[in-house]
Amino acid sequence: MSTQAPPGPQPVVRQLPTQEARDLLELTRDLARREIAPAAAAEEDAGRFPREIFTLIGRAGLLGLPYDEEYGGGGQPYEVYLQVLEELAAARLTVGLGVSVHTLASHALAEFGSKQQRADHLPHMLGGEQLGAYCLSEPTAGSDAAALRTRAVREDENWVLTGTKAWITHGGVADFYTVLARSGGEGPRGITAYLVPGDAPGLSAAPPERKMGLKASPTAQVHLDGVTVSDARRIGDEGQGLTIALAALDCGRMGIAACATGVAQAALDAAIAYMGERRQFHRRLSDFQGLRFMLADMATRIEAGRALYLAAARLKDTGQPYSAQAAMAKLFCTDTAMQVTTDAVQLLGGYGYTADFPVERYMREAKVLQIVEGTNQIQRMVIARHLAGPEERD
Repeated sequence: MSTQAPPGPQPVVRQLPTQEARDLLELTRDLARREIAPAAAAEEDAGRFPREIFTLIGRAGLLGLPYDEEYGGGGQPYEVYLQVLEELAAARLTVGLGVSVHTLASHALAEFGSKQQRADHLPHMLGGEQLGAYCLSEPTAGSDAAALRTRAVREDENWVLTGTKAWITHGGVADFYTVLARSGGEGPRGITAYLVPGDAPGLSAAPPERKMGLKASPTAQVHLDGVTVSDARRIGDEGQGLTIALAALDCGRMGIAACATGVAQAALDAAIAYMGERRQFHRRLSDFQGLRFMLADMATRIEAGRALYLAAARLKDTGQPYSAQAAMAKLFCTDTAMQVTTDAVQLLGGYGYTADFPVERYMREAKVLQIVEGTNQIQRMVIARHLAGPEERD
């Protein structure tokens, strides 16, 4: 009989460039351990959106990490922001994904807004009191974003928005919406971006979708019924909207990759802990070679995914092209999360299939990560275009 102490999850070795970044990650881990993880299972089961958690982490400076300190951001490189995001997602995906979506919703104004627009809006968006949503997809325009139908009609110094957006994370609870709407003709050059207040007259949300996982994170259609916004809330130039949207999605895909890595790491940690305690045939499960090899494969995939998203982040941080690498990271990390969470359920056997252990929730949550921010089939198209050029059409 083995006399070794049961194995346990090992802390992830982080690559952080400064002491400030290391302190930031320690703060994140402390908040995750004390405030986020303990209630995660019960609140996800109840479908309760943890708005107070977003206020808490916002006041701790975690809602605007990659943005300029001049406007209330954290001034951190993506290399640091994504590792913070991974820790949040490992504690609870609703929170990690929510921070990623908020960052995505803030991106258009932060990167393409005028200096006056940034000064007027970003401090509120990044300070912790507001939460954002990103409105690109529609009931008939998902992967084909350039086919969106929501209209924006100019009336003097205002724009009137009419249409329906679909699959909107934070739909109905957001304080602001970054909305892409058709202000011109058909095709990608007719789209413009707008910053719409959450309480704008004519804006409403349908009941949240009933989902396989992430039950506490509201996903809903958002209806715009003659919503009027001033031209001062138009982001960028008329017709620049799709360029703005795709730039945000490159960043968002890295965020999803980091979230997927967090979920996979949480599943691996749960499997290691269980296998160190569970005994069959007078041995720990972790003493069976076949099962040990599964753990080794899971850990290797997670580490490879982490390296991939960090490599993409470093390209962005140094001003180099990173679109293909962001797509690769999103593709690999989310496929890894699906595989690792499935393996974790298998390793726990019957217990893994029950809600008494978190791995069944991780498995349900991992699935959506292969779909959001562009399905993994779309990621393969993006990567292939960078390798072989655009597809020829008859």
